[in-house]
Formats: sequence, C-alpha cells, structure tokens
Amino acid sequence: MKRLQFIALLIFAGVATACAVTFGVHASAAADKGDAAGSGIELPSGYRDWRVVSVAHEAGNLNDLRAILGNDPAIKAYREATLPFPDGTILARLAWAYTPSEENNKVFGREQSFVAGAATNIQLMVKDSKKYAATGGWGFAQFTNGKPAGEELIKTCYSCHIPAKANDYVFTHYAP
Repeated sequence: MKRLQFIALLIFAGVATACAVTFGVHASAAADKGDAAGSGIELPSGYRDWRVVSVAHEAGNLNDLRAILGNDPAIKAYREATLPFPDGTILARLAWAYTPSEENNKVFGREQSFVAGAATNIQLMVKDSKKYAATGGWGFAQFTNGKPAGEELIKTCYSCHIPAKANDYVFTHYAP
C-alpha cells in the first residue's frame, strides 16, 4: 500500500510540476535575460513552452522538484532515440522547492501531497559540437533569480556529466 501511495505521490508531483511549467508558475519575466558566465548562453525565448522530457524529485540537500524541457530538436532526438543529440538541441532543467501542500493534504486527510514551491534555478545544456568540443559538445549555463551563475560553478558542470557519456552526457531519459 505504501508503494502505491509513493507512486501516486510521484505522479502527482510530476503533474504538478508539469502544470507549473506550462503556466509559468513561480517564474518571472526577469528570468529571461542574462548570459551565463560569458558563455554566450542566454535563456532562450519561449523556453517555458517547450515540451516536457521528464520530471523528477531530487532528494538530499537539494530536495527539489524538477521539470526537464526540450526544444524541438531535443524532443525529436529523444523520440527517435538519436545519439549523439544533434547540434541545436537545448535541454532546460527548471527546479522548484519541494513543498507540502496544506490545501491538498486537508482534502486527503493526511500529509501526502507535495507541490512546486519557490523557483530555485534554471540550468541549460546547449549542443554545439564545434563550439563546445572540449566539454563533450555541450555548453552549460545556470540562472538563479534571472542572474547567470559564475564561471567557476559552470566549469564544474561537465565533470558531473562525464558518468553519462554513453548517453551523450545527458542524465535524463525520455518519459513519453
């Protein structure tokens, strides 16, 4: 029974996250500007309208809900199982605090519902095999409160993605 409740919680969290992405909940227009660490990577116009690749709950110190979105080349590559991803692919990872829903829990009669809370950050992976040849063909960027992360943080992205080399350095699998 607990397993079913956990699965239901994950499905609910995923749907809530996807809805939050679709309607731009907790996101400000100011987050659409800025260049990450001089990389030339900016938040793409209309990225919040991209398709959902997958959703996740990251536990541990981060304890957040995430929606991974892909532009059209990303979605096409995922659907056709194309690796490596083609140049022009962009993946966006939007994250929110993992927050209990008092409103939903009142309906359920117990604590079981969690929703997206305050936005924490947005991360991007941009595929350009020539420009980013030194980092597996991917450029990385992170934005917090609309401001790009510093160069030192961005330098650490590639090393974290090395374990996913067999999947073209991408952790997220497509959830059709």
